Amino acid sequence: MISVRTGLGAAALAALTAIGMATVPTAAGANDTGLRAAARGTGTKIGTAVDMAALADDAPYAAAVAREFDTVTPENVMKWEAVEPTQGTYDWGPADDLVRVARRNGQAVRGHTLVWHSQNPAWLTEANFTKEQLRALLRKHIFDEVGHFKGRVWAWDVVNEALNEDGTLRDTIWLRALGPGYLADAFRWAHQADPGALLFINDYNAEWISPKTDAYYALVKSLRAQGVPVQGYGMQGHLGIQYGLPGDVLENVRRFDALGVKTAFTEVDVRMILPADSTKVQAQAEGFGLMLRACLLVRNCVSYTVWGFTDKYSWVPGVFTGEGSATLMDEQFTPKPAYDTVRETFALARH
Repeated sequence: MISVRTGLGAAALAALTAIGMATVPTAAGANDTGLRAAARGTGTKIGTAVDMAALADDAPYAAAVAREFDTVTPENVMKWEAVEPTQGTYDWGPADDLVRVARRNGQAVRGHTLVWHSQNPAWLTEANFTKEQLRALLRKHIFDEVGHFKGRVWAWDVVNEALNEDGTLRDTIWLRALGPGYLADAFRWAHQADPGALLFINDYNAEWISPKTDAYYALVKSLRAQGVPVQGYGMQGHLGIQYGLPGDVLENVRRFDALGVKTAFTEVDVRMILPADSTKVQAQAEGFGLMLRACLLVRNCVSYTVWGFTDKYSWVPGVFTGEGSATLMDEQFTPKPAYDTVRETFALARH
């Protein structure tokens, strides 16, 4: 039986479950059609990753960030290479700017990310430090960053992309230097630095049931049994329609929900091989909707965040040759069918 959060009635449950492949049309004459308004009252925040250069220089982009979203995630400005490019010298400016904008807009901030194998500063290498020094540096980084934003960041992606596809621990600087215990240490340090922040473990290909998500389930269960404050499981949600959609995503989310942790979709986009056509666009809308319905149909899914909302600033074409059109809006900020699906799915959950 599907576990439904408080406030989501039987009619809303039936409507959400029935949405299927059809894109929900825009409601004609609606007075308030933004995603933020649609999500209000559902118990799930709608968020976006934010490009800070675009936020500063593109007025329509900044207006859309304020209008459409409850939460903001920095694309890059809270990553270690950005905040401490020179050892011992922190640059909080761009991240502080985002927090100020979020406060002005009445938005929560998702911090991203504290511990990762990628986008570390150039000075942070195994050749430069002993294992003991690396442990001290990681601890200092977590205490400094989380402490700097204490009370101003709603949730942190504490550890990002820790597992391989087969469920084994990823071979990273942290695993090599500190062993598997770095995972528990990172969460304990983050919690000590800000006991009020929600702490997530986060990864891609984390949406469906697989060896990787089985391993995450076992890892989260084990860490929590040891008293480690892993409070959330983040599913990035980077999909490509050419690979199919995660049909068992609801089943996967439900099992983490049953562990007592919060869940969240943290970096959602749905790319396609270009050029786009009506069939691909329809499949994309279903990909966005499928993950959102899974979030809304469990009790503890707290947020649904897209990794950018306009193709004007999407990361996808620069990484996946020949692919793109991965976001809710085109380069002119015109909503796609996927946008309508997300908005109307939220609206149905309120009724």
